Amino acid sequence: MEYFSTRDKSVSLSAAEAVKMGLSRDGGLLTPKTIPQIDRAFLESLMPMDYAHRAAKVMALYLTDYTEEELLTFGQRAYGPEQFDDPAAAPVRRVTENTYCLELWHGPTSAFKDMALQMLPQLLSAALRKTGEKRTACILAATSGDTGKAAMAGFADVPQTRIQVYYPKDGVSPVQEAQMVTQGGENVDVRAVIGNFDDAQSGVKRIFSDEALRAELDKRGYFLSSANSINWGRILPQVVYYISAYCDLARDGAITIGDKVNFCVPTGNFGDILAAYYAKRMGLPVGKLICASNSNNVLTDFLRTGIYDRNRPFHTTVSPSMDILISSNLERLLFYFTGENDEEVRGYMEALGKTGRYEVSDAVKTKLAEEFWGGFCGEEETEATVGAYEREYGYLIDTHTAVAAQVMEQYRRASSDKTLTVFVSTASPYKFCGPVLTAIGKTPVGSGLELLDQLHEATGVPVPQRLAALRGKPRRFDKTVEKQAMETAVLDFLK
Repeated sequence: MEYFSTRDKSVSLSAAEAVKMGLSRDGGLLTPKTIPQIDRAFLESLMPMDYAHRAAKVMALYLTDYTEEELLTFGQRAYGPEQFDDPAAAPVRRVTENTYCLELWHGPTSAFKDMALQMLPQLLSAALRKTGEKRTACILAATSGDTGKAAMAGFADVPQTRIQVYYPKDGVSPVQEAQMVTQGGENVDVRAVIGNFDDAQSGVKRIFSDEALRAELDKRGYFLSSANSINWGRILPQVVYYISAYCDLARDGAITIGDKVNFCVPTGNFGDILAAYYAKRMGLPVGKLICASNSNNVLTDFLRTGIYDRNRPFHTTVSPSMDILISSNLERLLFYFTGENDEEVRGYMEALGKTGRYEVSDAVKTKLAEEFWGGFCGEEETEATVGAYEREYGYLIDTHTAVAAQVMEQYRRASSDKTLTVFVSTASPYKFCGPVLTAIGKTPVGSGLELLDQLHEATGVPVPQRLAALRGKPRRFDKTVEKQAMETAVLDFLK
């Protein structure tokens, strides 16, 4: 299968080349030229399999220059017991008769990013071999909290790679920051950007488009790649868990294959819900895709009006991984909804860059309304939902998961849709101890890792082993960088 750019359909790359590059040189996102189709027989064949086998089967449909045997080996390494604390890797938990939760935080960093970032380093290493690449890959990543640690954990000491992560100073939780600044590995680096996540993400995109910088890195024996969800190697492993969740529901008798299921996804950068859209396009019986935002509700407004406008106040919230106003992966959706019109997509992205705003055509607006429903959840509602789930269901959820749970109920009230719905849980509550403690009626004592013990004492829910191990770990990184100086920071890292 070949891949082209959302901004230039004349680009044609193999799967390995797409994974290696991460982002097209024109600034567009690489995306498959065709969407493979699955049917009832395919889903039935997956039902008795473990997660690694399911991942290999699904990913082989897109990664045609990788063998299924390779992908199975990668899957067993990525999702095995040494990495994931649940044998299902991505278990589906019943909340009520027609409400289920897909838990995506059982990996090494207790966040959903592990589902892709335990796989991506293996895909990239194989891509370097397949393409005969002799240079070292420099992986750049901007993070709103979870991608950074998951990427560094995945790439730590992986041969022929170096990874540099940028996170917004004072814009992540204390646990998230502790995870990043204590990360081991001789090939890793992390720096706090003075600004917000959008500043960090825009800086990384700017670096990718800097031809002079790329030429200098080439002289030094490096090339740029990405661990953000702009990389197809990040999105594809996320497609797997929606298909896997459907198979689990069918295996356990909650549905019959062919029944539609709704998914409600908390998202800021649009990658997680885009993966669900790919699964639906492949033939997975999905009804409505419900896009859940926090107070930074740029996606909600876009889905309701067709106008994307980032010219608005930026809110720092109790769900910081969603504090985003520039949702990069929306570009892939626009590419499909415009009938793969690269010129139209370029126009939208140019308008966004120049004015911070664009409005899509009526045809695109119609498709958005057919496939998606958008809602958002404020701070008080988020905390109230965490508290309600703990009281009513004995189920402790984090603040991002609460956004999804609350928006799911908004959708049900607005639509009267009785379809079985799965809301997505993207992080362990222990990554956001302070607001979770407040939400369940406790007063946080302190602000750092000491809150892990307080939350455990209050709920009895076990602390994830790797989070508990952060206590006493030495801080390795303490550099900050102005957003306009990120290019210099890359060159400094790659001396």
